[in-house]
Amino acid sequence: MYSEIAANKRKTIFLILGFFFLIAAVAAGAAWYFGDYFITIYALVFALGYIAWSYFGSDKAALAINNAQEIQESDNTRLWRTVENLAITNGLPMPKVYIMDDPALNAFATGRDPRHASVAVTTGLLNTMDDSELQGVMAHEMGHIQNYDIRVAIVVFGLVAVVSIISDMILRGLFWGSFNNDNRNSSPIMYIVLIVALIIAPIVATIIQLSISRKREYLADATGALTTRYPEGLASALEKIEHSSSAMQKQSTSTAHLFFANPLKGKNIAGLFSTHPPIEDRIARLREMGTKA
Repeated sequence: MYSEIAANKRKTIFLILGFFFLIAAVAAGAAWYFGDYFITIYALVFALGYIAWSYFGSDKAALAINNAQEIQESDNTRLWRTVENLAITNGLPMPKVYIMDDPALNAFATGRDPRHASVAVTTGLLNTMDDSELQGVMAHEMGHIQNYDIRVAIVVFGLVAVVSIISDMILRGLFWGSFNNDNRNSSPIMYIVLIVALIIAPIVATIIQLSISRKREYLADATGALTTRYPEGLASALEKIEHSSSAMQKQSTSTAHLFFANPLKGKNIAGLFSTHPPIEDRIARLREMGTKA
């Protein structure tokens, strides 16, 4: 299990470095073409500002978008004590606990760090899972908190937005002449290369974001299994979801990457644009961990 956690952490670091390289390349290419390096400065300042805004407000937005209602121990003793025991086991502060009135089998964690964390669970999941399965799901979500996955997700989501916004602005400037014509590099080949790069950059950024999201899901599975010392509980919960549904009634693509299982309806082409790895693959990895434990 420790090797699984370490491998996913390394892969995520490489992906985020690739993300920063992409943003730097887009900003520097546009600055070079227009002969105005204010574009690069603007991109960096805008990126930092957008990430800061997301960093401090995204948790409340995620809970509100998904109609999550905060509870206390007396409202659902089973869920509360499951989360409390896992928090003690991991040496983490007790997160706020929320319930979403939805028949889907799903859950998510949010918050920029363990001191500002929250976990939310659907009524469908609570009504379907037995105690070991519920513990497995919540250990997964607590794993996200322990590994600072939500912070990673916030940063990456902000960078995706920056790449898309900056690329769109520069493309509009190219087509509508919003930038100073005197400073442009006159090479038609570079003009074409820049346009192609600006069109492709947001697509590549989104693919990187989704890849990071999938890696963090594998990492949270490994962390959760390590916490409970019982990978089969989480594997069994995933099997129930596979044969039921994790699709939420009220869906939001902006928070889909936070959920335990894909909350959106429909299948994505070859899984390329999915925020979650295939459930059958997650089950197989967990059961393999169980044989090695």
